[in-house]
This record gives sequence, structure tokens and C-alpha cells, in this order.
Amino acid sequence: MISYPSIDDLLKRYDSRYSLAVLAAKRAHELEKGEPKMLASYESPKSVGQALEEIAKGKVIIDPDSVLLEQEAERKLKKQEED
Repeated sequence: MISYPSIDDLLKRYDSRYSLAVLAAKRAHELEKGEPKMLASYESPKSVGQALEEIAKGKVIIDPDSVLLEQEAERKLKKQEED
């Protein structure tokens, strides 16, 4: 279980647990592939924990363009399900 950063601190930045989980997973994959780290030091030795620390510090944000693409994809999927 991750104790730092707290889920309450993270949810102050993003009110959606889903968005937070997706953002953390994407950033963790980037860290595992060798992308540059955004903090001088981390409390967590694991990539997911490091990603969450970066999010808590405001170093990683959701790209508004990707949110729009995600919403469009959801609309298309919903329309396909209705047809």
C-alpha cells in the first residue's frame, strides 16, 4: 500500500481516481523505459510510487488534448453500442 503521497493529496489535484490511476500508470511506464526523472529524490523505490510523487508535486499533468480525445472515443463507443 502506498502511504506517500496520500490519496487525499493526490485527489486535490485530480478529482477522478480513474484519471489519476491512468496518469500514474503512463508515467510509471515512461520511468521504466528510462525517461528522465522530474524530482531530485524519491521516497519510493518503485516506478508507480515515483510517478505518484511527481503527480503530487505537480510535475506531471493530464494533457487536455488527450482528455478531449478520450471523451470523443467514449462518445463513439457509446454510439456504436446504441446501433
